[in-house]
Amino acid sequence: MQNVLENFDQTIVCPTFGSLENQQDFRTPEFEEFNGKPDSLFFTDGQRRIDFVLVYEDETKKENNKKGTNEKQRRKRQAYESNLICYGLQLEATRSVSDDKLVFVKVHAPWEVLCTYAEIMHIKLPLKPNDLKTRSAFGTLNWFTKVLRVNESVIKPEQEFFTAPFEKSRMNDFYILDRDSFFNPATRSRIVYFILSRVKYQVMNNVNKFGINRLVSSGIYKAAFPLHDCKFNYESEDPSCPSERYLLYREWAHPRSIYKKQPLDLIRKYYGEKIGIYFAWLGYYTQMLLLAAVVGVACFLYGYINQDNCTWSKEVCDPDIGGQILMCPQCDKLCPFWRLNITCESSKKLCIFDSFGTLVFAVFMGIWVTLFLEFWKRRQAELEYEWDTVELQQEEQARPEYEAQCNHVVINEITQEEERIPFTTCGKCIRITLCASAVLFWILLIIASVIGIIVYRLSVFIVFSTTLPKNPNGTDPIQKYLTPQMATSITASIISFIIIMILNTIYEKVAIMITNFELPRTQTDYENSLTMKMFLFQFVNYYSSCFYIAFFKGKFVGYPGDPVYWLGKYRNEECDPGGCLLELTTQLTIIMGGKAIWNNIQEVLFPWVMNLIGRYQRVSGSEKITPRWEQDYHLQPMGKLGLFYEYLEMIIQFGFVTLFVASFPLAPLLALVNNILEIRVDAWKLTTQFRRMVPEKAQDIGAWQPIMQGIAILAVVTNAMIIAFTSDMIPRLVYYWSFSIPPYGDHTYHTMDGYINNTLSVFNITDFKNADKENPYIGLGNYTLCRYRDFRNPPGHPQEYKHNIYYWHVIAAKLAFIIVMEHIIYSVKFFISYAIPDVSKITKSKIKREKYLTQKLLHESHLKDLTKNMGLIAERMGEVVDNSVRPKLE
Repeated sequence: MQNVLENFDQTIVCPTFGSLENQQDFRTPEFEEFNGKPDSLFFTDGQRRIDFVLVYEDETKKENNKKGTNEKQRRKRQAYESNLICYGLQLEATRSVSDDKLVFVKVHAPWEVLCTYAEIMHIKLPLKPNDLKTRSAFGTLNWFTKVLRVNESVIKPEQEFFTAPFEKSRMNDFYILDRDSFFNPATRSRIVYFILSRVKYQVMNNVNKFGINRLVSSGIYKAAFPLHDCKFNYESEDPSCPSERYLLYREWAHPRSIYKKQPLDLIRKYYGEKIGIYFAWLGYYTQMLLLAAVVGVACFLYGYINQDNCTWSKEVCDPDIGGQILMCPQCDKLCPFWRLNITCESSKKLCIFDSFGTLVFAVFMGIWVTLFLEFWKRRQAELEYEWDTVELQQEEQARPEYEAQCNHVVINEITQEEERIPFTTCGKCIRITLCASAVLFWILLIIASVIGIIVYRLSVFIVFSTTLPKNPNGTDPIQKYLTPQMATSITASIISFIIIMILNTIYEKVAIMITNFELPRTQTDYENSLTMKMFLFQFVNYYSSCFYIAFFKGKFVGYPGDPVYWLGKYRNEECDPGGCLLELTTQLTIIMGGKAIWNNIQEVLFPWVMNLIGRYQRVSGSEKITPRWEQDYHLQPMGKLGLFYEYLEMIIQFGFVTLFVASFPLAPLLALVNNILEIRVDAWKLTTQFRRMVPEKAQDIGAWQPIMQGIAILAVVTNAMIIAFTSDMIPRLVYYWSFSIPPYGDHTYHTMDGYINNTLSVFNITDFKNADKENPYIGLGNYTLCRYRDFRNPPGHPQEYKHNIYYWHVIAAKLAFIIVMEHIIYSVKFFISYAIPDVSKITKSKIKREKYLTQKLLHESHLKDLTKNMGLIAERMGEVVDNSVRPKLE
């Protein structure tokens, strides 16, 4: 089966078999019309199972028939199919019943091919039934959890086995009752895809071109996929077919199953461990969000119930206090003076989120995220045991794209043998430098967009300030609910979200191009590299505006007589008198809500519309039966990256739930509702709208685990800083305990009365740098002073407009709070991580016990064979001795 490598731009053709189109034994004669069963999963002989399907368009029937190009494509396809036959695969071709141009090449892997590649791929297969693996009992809660569990009479539990990596030499040791069922459909598809990805079809400039992915991307084939086993909404007519797709739709993807647990074992069996572990992680994350959502709602209700007891908000709304406080303009020349009580409604809303409950919830979430990560590790270890991936011996092969570029020959330092690599060390450094520069450029582009949003905020604030506040008493209905600050915040958040989604769409393609240029060796390396690039970009893209509002806005504004200017032109933004916390909450709500809505539109509406268009484009009114492979072809492809975008979406949400949760206690509730829908939407999408993916093995969630751990560590710092620097909790506490009583205050007891009047600094209007500063909108009357948000000495003080003693008390309290809160939470996190082992003691014992019994089983089988062979040898030696002694005796 040695392939013949022809000269430049020549195809590789197996001299033994030729090509499919010249082999009548491997296809239906003359592409006869299919008249079999619509759900048939076999060749026309009804015996050989279809393990994979390749689809191409017949060049002779194309409308724009370019002979030169089409001939090259036909020869490459002939060579590829010839070499598939050389590798032992069997092929059969059938024309489409609805489109005469389409040809479906069905691929079958015989028993010998499956055994050979199962050994090469180190696939674990059954040795004997295992009675050790028992699912956890529900005990006294069995009556309650029965409603939530999948009906075992519908989806029956899988029989468990002791397993070992397959070896052809020890085939008798394996539990082979039936050759047709020993390799399940998912395993068969994995093996066939492994072969399809490595078969050559051309040599150009001494570079081998191979792999079905390259052929599909170049248009030689239109698609390549394994088959679903039946329709999603009907059981198969074949009684031997388990109709697993129908069961998954009925018990997993259907809306009526939204309250039920996921059938993870069936998901893993049908789609593979990689998809199974994703849904297991998403389901566990959603379960843990339930606790966070309950606590978050409780903290929100605490703030809502106690908002009427918020003393400082009452002072803002009081006409005799807030109504008499004249605030300084927040921009130059065009902005008016304004009364403090126009922020009455926003101050009431702020009391809901900026309360003691927020502090409690921030501490709770710092501990919750650690519990989630630690308990997920334990759950993951249990799945590794149950799904038999504890010792996954998967020697990952190099990607075909990598192997195709291996033109340089070097000496391996370890083996001292020649090996091929795609580029030298210098070339690798150049590629890494170029890739890093491209990523940095896009991150800077995001930062530039954030700066653009800031400039927009500064510019449009002037417009809203000159148009919205007409009534100084704050009684206008629009003015009550839509202040200049609120209008600026809402419009800027919406524009920011739109820019985020546009940049996100563009960068996805750029990140893939950069990673392809980087040329990682294995698929795992490729996905990890792309993961880090995409997450780094998404982190800056989604969170930069939140970081700006939380930690920069209103922090460096100077004071009315000497403001700080952005880019030397735009005066820096100021926060509301109550701080920027409400604006951060608004930003989070818009981005989280908008992102969830947009993602669901993408995941549900787009595939459904595309499949709907595809059905209408097909020949209508045909009475011919559409076979299974043609039905699946008209579904949407999952894409090369599979679940990458699903993970990325959830990790970004995880960041919103943890990094900024101190400003929005309802974030876990929104995430919980979204995830409950997300699980079923993803399930519906996989079972009804997409072709079946090639099953893949996986032990864990990969690079996403350390990313979540990094977010969990950062979340402690961000939430502590939000409480300290974004909310007004620390200034209020300092006032209550130190400045409401002598020597700084006038009260004889600790109180919040007078907080607003004592914490707003005073400015003399005559000290404005602009001499023509006259308010064009309201008469100042006898006012000579205005107030502004800061802690500075009043005019006439020896250190006029310098920070006062209250400011330094507040700064010291904020720093002390951050240090204390971080140390407490980090200490608790460390203790929890230490106290909760990654693998439970029971799971460890089960793994060791199963490993011991498996080794014992193999050893006993090997010993039995050895004893049997020794007996045969002894018997033969006895015969030899008898034959040699008998003549002497005679």
